[in-house]
Amino acid sequence: MIPGESDLTTLLASLDPVLHDGVYVFVTAGETPPGVTPVLTFTEPEGLTLVVPEGQAEGVFPCRWITLRVYSSLAAVGMLAAVAAALAAEGIPSNVVSAYFHDHLFVPPDRAGDTLRVLGQLANVQAR
Repeated sequence: MIPGESDLTTLLASLDPVLHDGVYVFVTAGETPPGVTPVLTFTEPEGLTLVVPEGQAEGVFPCRWITLRVYSSLAAVGMLAAVAAALAAEGIPSNVVSAYFHDHLFVPPDRAGDTLRVLGQLANVQAR
């Protein structure tokens, strides 16, 4: 059995987002450059994608990083679709990354507060 919560109502009611300090950027490289401490790495056929603190490397899409602290199952269905739909309805672009324990959102810095508001509303609707 895959660990973590899989009930959609419970997942959405328990999102518990946290906004990390700082601004991050997306970078592509052949390998991790010296002195760069990525919070995310992903290998694609076109190259290595890194998300790093702004100022460590030239990158694109300056963003804030929000972790959904709900311990979601890797096999859960619908949580990220609901989150993405709620953010899209507010015109908030997001890049979503699922890791083993949690899901992570990268959103424009000027929309981080709006994102937290939308996530709170989504959780409150489910908690009723």
